[in-house]
Amino acid sequence: MMNNPKHYLKLFFAFLLMAAVSCTNKNGSDTKASLDPKVAKLKLPEGFHADHLYSPGLNDQGSWVAMTFDDKGRMIASDQYGNLYRLTIPPIGADTATNKIKVEPLIVKKIGDTAKIKMGFAHGLLFAFNSLYVMVNDEGDTAKSQHSGLYRLEDTNGDDQFDKVTLLKSLNGNGEHGPHSIVLSPDKKSIYVIAGNMTQIPKMDVYKAPPPAWYIDNLMPLIRDPNGHDNGVDAHGGWIAHLQPDGTHWELIANGFRNPFDLCFNDAGDMFTWDSDMEWDFGLPWYRPIRICQVSSGAEFGWRPGTDKWSPSFPDNLPPTLNIGQGSPTSFFNGHNAHFPEKYRKSLFAFDWSFGIIYAIQPEADGASYKTKGEEFVSGSPLPLTDGQIGPDGALYFLTGGRRLESDLYRVYYGDNSGNTESLAAVELNESQKTRRKLEEYQGEPKAGAIDFAWPYLKSEDRFIRFAARIAVENQPVSEWKEKALNEKDPVTLTQAMLALARQGKPDMRDKALLALTAVDFAKLSASQQIDLTRAFELLIARLGMPGKEAKEKVAAYLNPYFPASSNELNRELVKVLVYIDAPQSVEKTMALLNTAKDDSTTNQNALTNSSDLIMRNPQYGMDIAGMLSKVPPQQQTFYAVVLSQAKNGWTPELREKYFKWFYTAFGYKGGHSFVGFIDLARKNALKNVPKDKFAYYNTISGDSIVSISGTDLTKTSQQPKGPGRDWEIDSAMKYVDSGMVNRDFENGKAMFAASLCISCHTMRGEGGVAGPDLTQLGTRFSYHDMLESIIDPSKTISDQFGSTVFNLKAGGSIVGRIISQDGDKYVISQNPFAPRVTRDVLKKDVASTRISEISPMLPGLINRLNPEELKNLLAYLKAGGDPNNEIFKKK
Repeated sequence: MMNNPKHYLKLFFAFLLMAAVSCTNKNGSDTKASLDPKVAKLKLPEGFHADHLYSPGLNDQGSWVAMTFDDKGRMIASDQYGNLYRLTIPPIGADTATNKIKVEPLIVKKIGDTAKIKMGFAHGLLFAFNSLYVMVNDEGDTAKSQHSGLYRLEDTNGDDQFDKVTLLKSLNGNGEHGPHSIVLSPDKKSIYVIAGNMTQIPKMDVYKAPPPAWYIDNLMPLIRDPNGHDNGVDAHGGWIAHLQPDGTHWELIANGFRNPFDLCFNDAGDMFTWDSDMEWDFGLPWYRPIRICQVSSGAEFGWRPGTDKWSPSFPDNLPPTLNIGQGSPTSFFNGHNAHFPEKYRKSLFAFDWSFGIIYAIQPEADGASYKTKGEEFVSGSPLPLTDGQIGPDGALYFLTGGRRLESDLYRVYYGDNSGNTESLAAVELNESQKTRRKLEEYQGEPKAGAIDFAWPYLKSEDRFIRFAARIAVENQPVSEWKEKALNEKDPVTLTQAMLALARQGKPDMRDKALLALTAVDFAKLSASQQIDLTRAFELLIARLGMPGKEAKEKVAAYLNPYFPASSNELNRELVKVLVYIDAPQSVEKTMALLNTAKDDSTTNQNALTNSSDLIMRNPQYGMDIAGMLSKVPPQQQTFYAVVLSQAKNGWTPELREKYFKWFYTAFGYKGGHSFVGFIDLARKNALKNVPKDKFAYYNTISGDSIVSISGTDLTKTSQQPKGPGRDWEIDSAMKYVDSGMVNRDFENGKAMFAASLCISCHTMRGEGGVAGPDLTQLGTRFSYHDMLESIIDPSKTISDQFGSTVFNLKAGGSIVGRIISQDGDKYVISQNPFAPRVTRDVLKKDVASTRISEISPMLPGLINRLNPEELKNLLAYLKAGGDPNNEIFKKK
């Protein structure tokens, strides 16, 4: 009987019926969710459910990246490159056949005026104080949008339409690293805004961490990113400001981030942000993972250009509370008002656009700061997360999209969304937190009693209290505390005081300060105190200049006996100072370490998600990471090699031979997008210091022949398209994609990637050009439709990381190129995507104006030689991230 096929069939249908009844009884939306492929791809915690609510792209409403809820419970959302929309969303469990979501364009126009005011292009939205605050992120083509800045929209006559627009602050910056989110303060009386590292800090009324001037403050030889990232902005990095609802009284709260998109407050009222990494730096000693940072008042987080990013160990910046790993941070908000289990109501939710992960972050008080744990909450692939909030109904709403990708609106809720509505217990501050906040009251301007109160806390065992105390001291006139600092005897207090004097003092104080530091018994300090003290030496020299002969000799004699040290971090600080001041034996000692130094086991800075974990989590991007991990560069050796590139003295022929041969080996390692460029520039800087008659020899043995300025010759392939080709359009191409993408030919897809010139500008799994984005992770967030749109119409969406600038010349005519770097006199541009390291100087005195080019450097029609099967193989290769083991290539 059990072998009867009809019996199996009956059992199967009975199971389906029971499952359907069970799902319907539990929640009507679950049955629909189980049939919706967009929901089926989501990984949710037990007891949670999800609804797919809306797809803006299907209604020609763009790709949404920002949201807020108004005082009537309606959502307001913004297309990244277009309008604002207002949504009335049916409640959970509603019959969507009769109760559909209502979406309407948000009309903004003055009373009595028929002309609409263009408003949108927002990276941040906030409804508060009976107003809609909009953070516009755009160049400001008045025919399409306003210029980047913070705007306030008001409804002055109560007709439910905004009729008054006020520009509260114009901001100089746009694009993916421009101005971002707007957040209400915990007491609901004021506003905070956050911006990325390509947004200039505007003039502030108050600076919590003075002065309003920006220094690199690093003795590491500065090599700016060889591919042009962040080479035209000052050293302040991303920043956070506080202001009043009417747009007055701007206070700079913190800076030194890379590109934080959002901020939030925990239930104790402490601020946190979610900062990005520089993925092109992967494998280099200055790489910093994406990370959660507690942002105390006056904070500095050490983002600097190129090689000169600060170590988290520097005492004059604050460390993250949690490193995550690799990814692209976007939204960040508190789950306090969610109808979730208590653990998640006490969590901060962090969105990762690249890997499609929502993390639940749980900070726990630890002195004046926090120790932080995290876990995956929701994930999917592709799931390019852009923004999210806890809605008025206690559910979590989130958007996907960005860069004109397919965009969707989802809702996540627990059970039937009816429970867990009781207020959480109030959070009481511990004594350390109270002390830190009291110290922060002395920031922003001179205040009576500040020195007497703050000074004892300079030697606190709590790093966040020491930091707050030093910032409080720096806010007071130097004349009030200079002598006290120079005569200080406690080594920890002296170290902090000298950091403050370096930042606020004058060059004539430098040598006295350096000599004061040499009175400390270095050997009696703890490991972290030794790093702090060495950093004080570095900062005094970096900020106030090279010491005089006597002071320089005493500093060298003081530090030399402790180099090399037992820790990599201390060695990095010591080698920078000693090589910079040309200390005896500094080159010889460093060269003894160059080929033998081993990286710490925590090179990834104790990330929540280790790089190796991402290989299994996300095969497309993970395979690229796996390739780098298989030949990951030795970071400590790389650090020594870059430091030595500025050394002019102390070399012997044998040491130079060994040094330059290291570079030849280094070119064989795999790192991020800019790895080879950084190594090559360090090599070239070092070659400037060799005798002229030896230049050719050292140039050859250091690998000049394996560093081609023409990009790559990987486009040469024996396999060319068979055709016949056609003038591909998106709709015609999608018909073939929709017919099935299985049993594809990996080798043909790889060959078409080369034959269509994709590899000339794009990297795939560590191979290819550098003029365009790395495509290894493309398939994790781009659909086939998105890919075809980018290939067929490349000018529709141009990443500001790779777009070109048009330089209109005073003498007439124009020049077009991608800005690699700039200084006060000139722009350095690259004009040939096939030879991105061949650059040209454009003198600023010759330029009348500049604008962003609307034309992509990528040529259209590159796939028009391919027949349908070849096109499908190419798309499969892109979707798989160049992984030959992907399911799409397996024969069924």
